[in-house]
Amino acid sequence: MGKARTVGVGMDYSPISKAALRWAADNLMEDGDRIILIHVQPPKSDHTRKQLFEDTGSPLVPLEEFREINFSKQYGLTNDPEVLEVLDAVSKTKGVKVVAKVYWGDPREKLCYAVEDLKLDSLVVGSRGLGAIKRVLLGSVSKYVVTNASCPVTVIKGTLSKP
Repeated sequence: MGKARTVGVGMDYSPISKAALRWAADNLMEDGDRIILIHVQPPKSDHTRKQLFEDTGSPLVPLEEFREINFSKQYGLTNDPEVLEVLDAVSKTKGVKVVAKVYWGDPREKLCYAVEDLKLDSLVVGSRGLGAIKRVLLGSVSKYVVTNASCPVTVIKGTLSKP
């Protein structure tokens, strides 16, 4: 077995971000690796922990704490059973250490910042498959991250039409 790796997964609880998490769990993670669920909250969001951690992002949160409803409320996250199920499975079956981190700001910039901040070996993000006009107006997070991140980035493609 080689050196344990740290893999980040961008999570916004959309179906495509959940698909990215499943893909990373099934295809990348090995015994001893660490997976970090990276949440980027909008800069205008107002949650109790934002004032403390807006500049640096939250502390790394272990899976046990991440699953608590109180944690989700403090950070404005969704307590999603499907996400917890994938994290539990990869933790138990592959011996992967699971943690989460919350940032506030532009997802494009914060995901790239997270690569450096967390010393990621790899990042997995979902792509919603926006049409050309929306992509021009909103900018593609996945395209920006692929172009600017300092580690390998895997983009899991999806479309808006899928449930």
